[in-house]
Amino acid sequence: MSETTIKDVKARLVYNSRGEETIEVDVVVGKSLGRAAAPAGKSKGEKEVMYYPSGGVVEAVRIVNNEIADRLRGVDASNIDNVEEVLKKYDDTRNLRKIGGNTVYAISLATSIAASKSIGIPLYKYLKIVDDFFLPLPLGNVIGGGRHAGKGAPDWQELLAIPMGAPDIHSAVKANIVIHEYAGRLLDKALGGFTLGKGDEGAYAPPIDTFKALEILREAVGYVSDELGFKISVGVDVAASSLWDPKSKSYVYLTEGKKLSKKEQIERIVDWVERFSLVYVEDPLEENDMDGFAELNEILYGKTLICGDDLIVTNPEILREAVDKKAVTALIIKPNQVGFLTTAMETVRIAHREKIVPVVSHRSGETPEGYLAQLAIAWGGKILKSGIMGGERIAKANELIRVSEEIGSKKLARL
Repeated sequence: MSETTIKDVKARLVYNSRGEETIEVDVVVGKSLGRAAAPAGKSKGEKEVMYYPSGGVVEAVRIVNNEIADRLRGVDASNIDNVEEVLKKYDDTRNLRKIGGNTVYAISLATSIAASKSIGIPLYKYLKIVDDFFLPLPLGNVIGGGRHAGKGAPDWQELLAIPMGAPDIHSAVKANIVIHEYAGRLLDKALGGFTLGKGDEGAYAPPIDTFKALEILREAVGYVSDELGFKISVGVDVAASSLWDPKSKSYVYLTEGKKLSKKEQIERIVDWVERFSLVYVEDPLEENDMDGFAELNEILYGKTLICGDDLIVTNPEILREAVDKKAVTALIIKPNQVGFLTTAMETVRIAHREKIVPVVSHRSGETPEGYLAQLAIAWGGKILKSGIMGGERIAKANELIRVSEEIGSKKLARL
């Protein structure tokens, strides 16, 4: 047998960082083992593929061990397309309801890890779609709210820091960590005592509204920028679909106790982009409002990145529509939204061709390893959105540091 032939495949049920059941897959290629588990989002876009078949994780594990494994043994894994073609023949449904996107993602990633080991190259070289590698800027969640936190927390889901001017990856990673720590001190002072409670992604979940949280984050970012001597900026993930009430056709801000029309939501985004110098705004409007994204992008073009997550869900067909309407200047790449790595790669290729910034992203329920960082480097992702605190988040930052020893710690992406 060839050193890139799949010899064995095995699936099991494990748990993600939120304590939810997920699938983990082992793939043996030649003499090398690849192991990967699938993450899960809480604010999941309605256009994403199904995570699992109707029987959940248990059924997905059964399908892999009793049906898929036999079909994959003997397949040449030197090209991931070979493996994914087998999976596409097994499940040709549009939303992967037979096997599930998480199952496909775990098999594809585990195979890629094993194949790259078997031929002696890093994962980012095995899955590369770019020839010149650089390190993505780490985008980290400092103060959180929405579905990642709880009642009384900010209505916007993530208030983020991005070290735009960092001279090297060590400085970039450190900057986000220092901002997280300093923001905690500011929250404690502002609230007259704060337990430093955190949400799903390791961000603080304080009982304050979004505006006050942005004021505190801006102060933290300004202080750390001065201390470290380079520019750090503020970004946000509004996760507006979680605020949207289709019955009243309004954005419901529970912590603030108010509802905003689409016009008022756009006005708020524009005002706060300017007020807080936001360089990144993710999902500012609900996921089916492509025209609203286009309207907002026209107003703010050149002032901030308008990023689509639930709007596009890593889907190349939807991205083409967004390109035609000039709806975004950045997009989130979450491979398990579409299941197949090759589909995610197609989406990233379109983004590069259309000068749209790819943001390779974690999920709120994550796995405790760093492979996502290698995918970001392989695909030329200019930003890696992977959180700041928590072992499953730090794992991605540490992987950037490891890879920097091969490609250079100062070779950072620039926006």
